[in-house]
Amino acid sequence: MPYVVPYANRTAPSVKKTSVYLPEALKARLAAVAMRSGRSEAQLVRLAVERLVDAEPVRGSVVRTEDPVVRRHRPEPALVGLGMGPGDPGLVTARTVAELRSADRVLAPSTDLASIGRAEIIVREVAPDVAVERVGFVMEVGGGARSSALTAAAERVVVALDAGERVAFVTLGDPNVYSTFSCLAEEVRARRPEVPIETVPGIMAFQDLAARSGTVLVDGDERLVLVPARAGSDRGVLAAAAADPTAAIVIYKGGGRLPEVAGLLAEADRLDGAVLGELLGLPGARMAAVADVADRPATYLATVLVPPVRRHADGRVDRSPRQTAARAGRGAGGPGPDGARPAGEAPDEPGQVQPGARRRRRAAS
Repeated sequence: MPYVVPYANRTAPSVKKTSVYLPEALKARLAAVAMRSGRSEAQLVRLAVERLVDAEPVRGSVVRTEDPVVRRHRPEPALVGLGMGPGDPGLVTARTVAELRSADRVLAPSTDLASIGRAEIIVREVAPDVAVERVGFVMEVGGGARSSALTAAAERVVVALDAGERVAFVTLGDPNVYSTFSCLAEEVRARRPEVPIETVPGIMAFQDLAARSGTVLVDGDERLVLVPARAGSDRGVLAAAAADPTAAIVIYKGGGRLPEVAGLLAEADRLDGAVLGELLGLPGARMAAVADVADRPATYLATVLVPPVRRHADGRVDRSPRQTAARAGRGAGGPGPDGARPAGEAPDEPGQVQPGARRRRRAAS
């Protein structure tokens, strides 16, 4: 509402309370930013003050006297991809939480704007005070629907960047690995090549699954291969990885083809020791030996780990997550943070059994 300086002439023009101390040129710029961003001038002024106070050096620290205050505190627009981890809020890094709280705007992808997405669920757990805006996304690759949704999301980000905002985009896992963020960043970069685009890494689902199942992924000269196995993927890529006994294999996006994936692993004698994890850290999470669930498909957010074939000096083959964890000096039993049990373990058993053990017992009976 208008605010009149008490000691001024009553006929003097009124000025806005939020910009009473600003020069006319800055007032005009503030009004333009408020119009573009959809925020009030008061909100923008408060945000600027908060940034100034938060960025002020801690008492006792040394600040170069030649640094002007404006240079030390000037915010710059940027797009930041934040990795929210596989699902467990406890696996979100402190840096990610700090970025969430320092961003001017936080966007989360959602295939249905009326429903909360998985990345947004995690944000609500780790930073419940942060407001999240949903952005419509189409996950199916190909077709005009995905392209249109991506264009709309990029335009929305550009409007915020033009208003001088730091925009955070949250994504499951890591923003640089099979993430919606990479596509969005490419679209934004084409429109605003001068704006910085940053990423904050997140823990991947295969790392969470390895910890829960007690699987030592790679050691010594072993190598790690990450392959997608969604519909239409080249079967030969997975077959080539499985043919190398020194390779640990991480299979993403293969839940719908789990029976086919299990069959391919069996052909390469790599099924024993393979473990499945889906929706880890989220409602409905489960973990099981691939051999025990090979007759049915899993969800899209499913991960399969296939450890390398390790041989002892006496020729014994060691492919069990429990055995490899024991060799590394770590225990692997017990439920995960969200109650998901290690592969093959019954709820009342104190320790973890070897994945695939139930299948072998059935074959022997």
